[in-house]
Amino acid sequence: MRRGVVTMGDSPPRELISLADDEGNGVAVNVLRHDPSWTPGLDAEIVVRTPFVSGRTDLVLYAAKLEAWATALDRLDAGEDVAWMKMSNGPTIWIHLTGERDCPEVVVEDESGSMVTVRVPIVPPDDWIADHRRRLREVMDHWAPMLSE
Repeated sequence: MRRGVVTMGDSPPRELISLADDEGNGVAVNVLRHDPSWTPGLDAEIVVRTPFVSGRTDLVLYAAKLEAWATALDRLDAGEDVAWMKMSNGPTIWIHLTGERDCPEVVVEDESGSMVTVRVPIVPPDDWIADHRRRLREVMDHWAPMLSE
């Protein structure tokens, strides 16, 4: 597939983030669609699933947020904790490489909407950063041309 060209049978990439473990804990960011009447963003959602609590919240992804995720992945790869989308209206995703339970954790904070914060301990596979760089590249290859129309 060439950049920005979708052929018959291709399905658009949906999972930008998929952090899950064998304990049933997971946090995902899914791209849902691009609304052609509203060019600058993609409709998306954050989904939290654990054996104890599950939920979702709406999200709008802009090209700048996708670029910020690339920077966040670089920082994570360098061993730093990150807060993604902290400066925007809407939810923030924090990734702590060593959380409160001595394992990585994802914190989803929705101060501007539900005012709920969820802390999810996750033990991702060793190659999770490389996997998320691949996911980001697929999302950008497919969706970014529609964000600049």
